[in-house]
Amino acid sequence: MVETTLSGAQHHILTNDYASEWMGIEVLKLDDGHATIRMTLRQEMLNGFGMAHGGMIFAFGDTAFALACNPANPTREEAANITVASGVDINFIKPAFEGQVITAVANRRASTGRSGLYDIQLYAADAAANPTTDAPGELIAEFRGRSRTISKK
Repeated sequence: MVETTLSGAQHHILTNDYASEWMGIEVLKLDDGHATIRMTLRQEMLNGFGMAHGGMIFAFGDTAFALACNPANPTREEAANITVASGVDINFIKPAFEGQVITAVANRRASTGRSGLYDIQLYAADAAANPTTDAPGELIAEFRGRSRTISKK
């Protein structure tokens, strides 16, 4: 199983997130209302056309969304709640292929009460291009998430 790498950035919700671990997600940056993550597309993440399965791209965007919605180091009061998706939309723009490095950049756009709105851009770059958070590659998808904070039970 591929281990989740946290290069300087830690987030408690990844501790038992076996899907993100399997995907090989690396956290690049965490701030209040923001997350940047990346992973490399592997053969088992492809569809029958030889490109990234839409479900893999969606799951990757959803992980960035979750990381941006929930504080990495919650206060005692914040730890009593979790923020989850109440709805999402994704628009696939371009395909991505095996070996490419996928980067997701999630940002909170609005937050009021227990509701929030987040935009996540997903990019793909060839591994040889050594993509960075400043130049993550070509835009492949736009993900918009609506969040709701609920009691953790």
